[in-house]
Amino acid sequence: MVSKTPFRKEKPDPQRMTILRSLPMEIKEQISGEEAQAFLYNEELPVSLLEKLKDYLVDNEK
Repeated sequence: MVSKTPFRKEKPDPQRMTILRSLPMEIKEQISGEEAQAFLYNEELPVSLLEKLKDYLVDNEK
């Protein structure tokens, strides 16, 4: 079986892992593997993930 996600040597951000785990189950079920990976490894977040998390994000640019 071939994994679609490339192997990463670095570990995911522990704070982001805690945040992801603390989300309500109905939100976690909607997040794809690619979206979760982008979040955990502090990559540019897909618009689809931002939309799913809009009620949980804080705008720091204000």
